[in-house]
Amino acid sequence: MKKTVLSTLVSTLLLSSVALADEHKNLTSQEVSTKATQAATKKAQDSRVNLVQEALESLKFSAKALSELNGNKLDDAKKDIQLALGKLESILTAKDTPKLLPIENRILVKNFIGTSDDVKKIIEDVKKLLDNGKVQEAGELLISLQSEIDVTVVSLPLASYPDALKLASKYLLEKHPAKAKHVLEIALNTFEQDEHIIPIPLINALELVNVASHIAKNDKEQALKHLALAKDDLKKAELLGYVSSSTTTYKQLEELIEKTEKEVKGPNKAEKLFKELGEKIKEFKEKILSTHESNSTK
Repeated sequence: MKKTVLSTLVSTLLLSSVALADEHKNLTSQEVSTKATQAATKKAQDSRVNLVQEALESLKFSAKALSELNGNKLDDAKKDIQLALGKLESILTAKDTPKLLPIENRILVKNFIGTSDDVKKIIEDVKKLLDNGKVQEAGELLISLQSEIDVTVVSLPLASYPDALKLASKYLLEKHPAKAKHVLEIALNTFEQDEHIIPIPLINALELVNVASHIAKNDKEQALKHLALAKDDLKKAELLGYVSSSTTTYKQLEELIEKTEKEVKGPNKAEKLFKELGEKIKEFKEKILSTHESNSTK
């Protein structure tokens, strides 16, 4: 299974604002975070790759053919293998035929609701448990240190599946049902599974900054709370391993949030800083995407 942090499948969640700031301008910082997580989850669900109906129907016919081979119904098996191939015909003859046909999508949300200090405490507790040889207890705590939306896509490989059907059909014509059965069994158990991870703290931090920029002039106190929680979310993302503290843009982003906080506390002429902060966030998002997409191809 290929596992990557982010991907083209879900990158739009980070390359655009998760929600409209105007809808969140009267919310507390925690409410903004909750709404951002909910919006990101819905967006992930809405952006899931559509299941290819033809592929699903082809699998059904293949499974039926295998059952018929087990019952020695060779003629029926031949027909259903041809029907299975027929369901793929429009896909196989298309100009831009995909290498993988998605047949199942799953969304799983693991939301750690604590602060960066809570993460630090759990990490220290894990270290103590490991020092005392309590590996299983340490493992249970480590499992809790996840704050992400997992998008899993199961796909049918077009490079091998249609050829397997053709080979099974050939074996049946040559009176080799055992070989046909073996090929079908392999074909029905050959899938590719990709898991894409969307870090929730990063999603929340971006939306908090977005909302803060819209309310800073009229509600300094709440804007500062948003920025403080955004800064903590970025730290949490780093502690949980979703971003590296050594990333130059990450350090610049922290410094820029602090600079923006000071300006909001003062004369509050922070428009330019918020604009700069928005540009730096965009650079940060793009850098994370390019880094992890590069790593996933290695």
